[in-house]
Amino acid sequence: MQDSALIRPARRGLAAAAVLAVLALAGLAAIRSIQPPAARAETAPASEFSAERAFQTVRTIAATPHPAGSPANERVREHLVATLSGLGLSPEVQDTVSEQGAGLSSSAGGTGLARVRNVVAVIPGTASTGRVFLIAHYDSAQVAPGANDDGAGTSTILETARALTSGERPRNDVVLVLTDAEEACLCGAKAFVEQHPLARDGGVALNLEARGSSGPAIMFETSAGNRRLVETYAKTPYPVGTSFAVEIYRLLPNDTDFTPFRESPLFQGLNTAYIDGAAVYHAPTDRPEAMDRDSLQHHGDNALALAREFGALDLRELKGGGDATYFPVPGLLVRYPGGLVWPLAVLALVAVVALGWVVRRRLFAAIALSLLPIIVAPVLAQGLWSLLVLVRPEYGGMPIDPYRPMWYRLAVIALSAAIVLVWYALLRRRIGPAALAVGGLTWLAVLGVALAALAPGGSYLGALPALSVAVSALLATRVGERTAVAVVIAGALIPVVILLPTVVMLFPALGMPMAGVGAFLTVLLGLALLPVLDLIHPAPSGARGTEAMKARRLGAVPTLVAAVAAIVCAATGLAVDRFDEEHPSLTHLMYALDADNAMARWLSEEATPQEWTSRYVTGDPATVTGDLPAFGAEELRIGPAQAATLPAPALTLLSEQRSGDQRTMRLLLDPQRPVRFATLHVSAEVVSATIGGRTLAGGPSGWGFVFHAPAETGVEITLTVRSSGPVTFRAMDGSDGLSALPGFQPRPAGVGVLGSHSSELVAVAKTYNL
Repeated sequence: MQDSALIRPARRGLAAAAVLAVLALAGLAAIRSIQPPAARAETAPASEFSAERAFQTVRTIAATPHPAGSPANERVREHLVATLSGLGLSPEVQDTVSEQGAGLSSSAGGTGLARVRNVVAVIPGTASTGRVFLIAHYDSAQVAPGANDDGAGTSTILETARALTSGERPRNDVVLVLTDAEEACLCGAKAFVEQHPLARDGGVALNLEARGSSGPAIMFETSAGNRRLVETYAKTPYPVGTSFAVEIYRLLPNDTDFTPFRESPLFQGLNTAYIDGAAVYHAPTDRPEAMDRDSLQHHGDNALALAREFGALDLRELKGGGDATYFPVPGLLVRYPGGLVWPLAVLALVAVVALGWVVRRRLFAAIALSLLPIIVAPVLAQGLWSLLVLVRPEYGGMPIDPYRPMWYRLAVIALSAAIVLVWYALLRRRIGPAALAVGGLTWLAVLGVALAALAPGGSYLGALPALSVAVSALLATRVGERTAVAVVIAGALIPVVILLPTVVMLFPALGMPMAGVGAFLTVLLGLALLPVLDLIHPAPSGARGTEAMKARRLGAVPTLVAAVAAIVCAATGLAVDRFDEEHPSLTHLMYALDADNAMARWLSEEATPQEWTSRYVTGDPATVTGDLPAFGAEELRIGPAQAATLPAPALTLLSEQRSGDQRTMRLLLDPQRPVRFATLHVSAEVVSATIGGRTLAGGPSGWGFVFHAPAETGVEITLTVRSSGPVTFRAMDGSDGLSALPGFQPRPAGVGVLGSHSSELVAVAKTYNL
């Protein structure tokens, strides 16, 4: 056993074919289980969700960009109110001011506020034990029509409401919350959670989002203590979610409307989004025709099912039970209590140690050498992406992924497979197949233990594959050859159905710029499959000379196939993923005018300016904090621009009171043109502040705020500052659209706008000493 393979069937070729066929079918089934269902037609029964019906709403609300406070957003809101009224509901508009996060002024120590107008309606329950909240935002990013983000969530809620009101009403109240100003500062959701009477008793919050145009609707975030929530989610028609995603999302600097609900002790809930096709994220290309209606169908099927499931439960008994570990497999969502995480991780490590005791020889060398593919494959995957960016520099400006990333993802998978295969082929005779198998399983088991400590929801990725393969290998050493093959196949099915869907879901989640993570998981899968992959190599023998050479050549075939596949896939990706009018390269540009001296500048966030952007900005990146404190310490590319005739925001001192070294000043910040936001930064220490009726704590010298969607009459401000003399204020406002500016030349076909909150920004700033 010391140098031999874990299984040695007499008919090695036949066994290899059978193993590969079974694992391939299992892999296809695992991938198919996380694909969205086909979109249903408008003629679908009234009790069902129809993506085609919902898509008509997408067409209406995503006809043009509609950021908070814009006339287009007002038209969308009126459509939502009319649609809900047509369903026999009584929608209301929550019109208030809220603050959440810091928005544009975050790096300058500021606070984000907005005037929000949430649309809220209730489907009354028959004997309510609590409330179920369906949440989506109806505003869009300033340059994006918002068909997917979040026309998908908004249309899903309207179609779900139609289905719920057309049949038997649920037991519990279902509250429809269509929020405003999510893109600006999450202020609509914060306003609802903190200010609306329907939120006072809490409930179950189900948020619907999209960060792309296609792919499965993944349940990627939960509140704490999610066991009962996950049990209910598992009853949906197409449950796609993993507790590992929850752990990953906690590490990312991202928030959605779910955040204020999750942070409130009154709410528990789930957050769902489809995320593939992220090249359209926040961009002008996020149009209705970019939407995959199968993804919309997945969103709707699960949302309607969740509304009915939670709508039927006694919500008073929903809390408790701790967190669950969960992941999809063909036909169901596997889940088990978080209390089993550590026992399973330790059991996996014990099983691998037991297998190592059986093998014994060269184990330490095998464990150490097993680190090579784990390290090399991610490094080469990142190198592949760097090479692709070098060949096609426009990729450096993409927010997450290219338009057609599939071929590049396959290239990373093939490259990772090639690394594992060549590593195995080179060391198989010297170290031994069994020792290498144990070496690979050791790192899987170690990963399971490490994740149990650091990210418990992801521990299953290492622990369960290591446990299943180690136990099957131990059993294989105790049975006959035919049975051994079947036992090892059974053990190998676990890593396939667990790790392969995770690889598929992780690529769009992190994007090609983090291709190394996908490569890492692919290598883990390869290491878990070493006992069966050994079957594609010739049986160990004492042959020398010509026969040994033939055996080595035969063993090199899989490596060669994988390497060629990686090259072909990368080349195919370059051939099919080209920029054109429908799939433009993405550029970032904005304009800032200093009204104090009539000096204007072009600004860009591009680290390496593209050809079009380089017409406007030059030189090394620099900060603009002194003139434009709202941008903070962010480094931008800068270029000279012609001064446009644009009015600066007016700041008027309405009244004041003095007490010692403090001044309480009542001010009016009044933009003199239609703007999306206005900002104010103060040179003195701010003891307290009331902005648009909301009281804030203030801060040290340089403190400021950004106010989104200001009213036409401006924003009234009351500041208590620590200063007995004049106070310097820097006011700035921002609108969207560069086309009317002097010196601007429209982008040519094939050059587009990056989906950034500052893309196409026109900022005007002025200093006031009061």
